[in-house]
Amino acid sequence: MITSPLFPLPEKSPLVGIARLASEGESLREGHHVEYFTLPTRSLLNRSTSRRGLPFTWTINPYRGCEFACKYCYARYTHEFMEMRDGVEFEQKIYVKQHAAELLRHDLRRVRPGEAIALGTATDPYQPAERRYEITRGILQEFARHRGFELGIVTKSNLIVRDLDLLREVALNNSLSIHVTVTTMNVELARILEPRAPRPDSRIDAVRQLSEAGINVGVSSSPVLPGITDSPAGLEDVVRAAAAAGAHHIFAGPLFLKPCSAAVFLPFLDQHFPHLVENYRQRYQDRSFLPPSYGKRIAQLIAQFRQKYGIKRADPRGTMYANKWPVRALDEQLALF
Repeated sequence: MITSPLFPLPEKSPLVGIARLASEGESLREGHHVEYFTLPTRSLLNRSTSRRGLPFTWTINPYRGCEFACKYCYARYTHEFMEMRDGVEFEQKIYVKQHAAELLRHDLRRVRPGEAIALGTATDPYQPAERRYEITRGILQEFARHRGFELGIVTKSNLIVRDLDLLREVALNNSLSIHVTVTTMNVELARILEPRAPRPDSRIDAVRQLSEAGINVGVSSSPVLPGITDSPAGLEDVVRAAAAAGAHHIFAGPLFLKPCSAAVFLPFLDQHFPHLVENYRQRYQDRSFLPPSYGKRIAQLIAQFRQKYGIKRADPRGTMYANKWPVRALDEQLALF
């Protein structure tokens, strides 16, 4: 193990908060142009401060950064809190939160009845680092010791089926819902959009295994990319596959594009979809969200296909949350950490 810090600090460092903690992290290993570092953490559970009616109160992200390297990822800006301004570093420098289960045991005392917890809202809890460090598994082991909590998990990885035993235990005494992200069923398209994420058919197979195990599982087809994944035929393919796998719910929301994400995404477009570059520049000029009319059209298409293929819900928790899925306020999720 390399014990030197990632960023050697002067005797009096100007870095504060999470940037200072990141700078003091120890290097764990390096491979595939990805480096892993420890991240000292005071708390694992973070309160969402959004006023936009998010369907959860608390968030957990076992890692900072995500190795899947999805070209559209909105969460790249979170590395800026650690004074990392290059958006690519989000997928190259992965921070592993230490003592997660112990911290969670203490943090859960803060959760009140009716307050939902979301796991994996900004970085995937089942990214490749999880195979080695098992931070997410430790978190589930802690939840399995408790009862009465409401937990939702978001992932692009079929690695989640590794934890079927624990997921069953958690679901026995808690409300558990899982959302597997599938943006397209086109394998070649997925390979260039989400270079290191598992294939979409592997994710759908994970949905099938989770559903057969009696777990409340559905599909998130977010983000929907204009001109790339928003065709009716493409969206229908996802809904059809989700229904065949036994998904209990499915929802979709348009691409959310912050400037730091655009710095990665627009050059990607120029390489693979050059005819769309100017269209995207105009659509997202001076804004991170598309107009509501676009989201409404996508929601209507998904609703039609849900009805056609027999998926009853857009959300995992019934009609009282129907207008909160998909979550539009991703820009408010700075509180995820």
